[in-house]
Amino acid sequence: MKKQPQRIRTITEFHEFRKLPRPEHPLISVVDYSAISHSPGNNTLNWVMDFYSISVKRTTNAKIRYGQQAYDFDEGVMFFMAPGQVFSVTIDATTTPQHSGWMLLIHPDFFWNTSLAKNIRRYQYFDYSVNEALFLSEKEETVLNNIIENIRQEYHSTIDAFSQNIIIAQIETLLSYAERFYQRQFITRKITNHQVLDQLETFMAAYFSNEELMAKGLPSVQQVAAALNTSPGYLSGLLKVLTGQSTQQYIHEKLIGKAKEKLSTTSLSVSEIAYELGFEHPQSFSKLFKAKTRLSPLEFRRAFN
Repeated sequence: MKKQPQRIRTITEFHEFRKLPRPEHPLISVVDYSAISHSPGNNTLNWVMDFYSISVKRTTNAKIRYGQQAYDFDEGVMFFMAPGQVFSVTIDATTTPQHSGWMLLIHPDFFWNTSLAKNIRRYQYFDYSVNEALFLSEKEETVLNNIIENIRQEYHSTIDAFSQNIIIAQIETLLSYAERFYQRQFITRKITNHQVLDQLETFMAAYFSNEELMAKGLPSVQQVAAALNTSPGYLSGLLKVLTGQSTQQYIHEKLIGKAKEKLSTTSLSVSEIAYELGFEHPQSFSKLFKAKTRLSPLEFRRAFN
């Protein structure tokens, strides 16, 4: 039976997992790949992270698996991961891996109350359905390295009222350059779909954008499975392997993401948000939100005001 991926919920946990110094900021970190070491007795790693990862990486003897697709990092590529996506690495046990490059880790909470709160997922290269590696020219890599250095210097400096906006602007610039480079490389690219996950993302996005959500309430596991023409057991088993979550946990994750968006980008009351998200009783929404985030909805909102 395939081993369930290890879930890494915070950037601090990632630093601990990789035996790195504690991050200077809890929601964003730039990691130098050369500082990451691998245990000789653990040549296969399989995990899922609850935050975004953007990397430029070269590894001489590692095969990377993302969702259902395999990558070869021998030549060096740019690589994107969204929260909840499985990442697997297999190292050649006969040699010592040689890493170079960087990894930018960003917790979704860093985006709330900013332009990227709604726009981050419009960048297609974060989807499971895009599996092409982005190969960079020396000039392109230099451009991205300069942006990463600006981000690193900003969060190394004293955090003030301007810090988040400056870093967000740098991240948006990074993503725009990546989009340009993808268009340059894949003007006529073919996208290999991971069909079930692709259909699930589409179904959930449509469901949560539908104004009838208030009347219909949250979708049940049975409803989601039926919409994808699978059984509830098959869907939950597949999600466990690919994301480390059950279908119910996946639904709740999407709900909390939508709730955070409304709390940070609208002036709706907690009760109004609860009703819009299909809750009959606002107390039930607040209880679920606090169980998932350790903050009440109002505490989360106050953090951005």
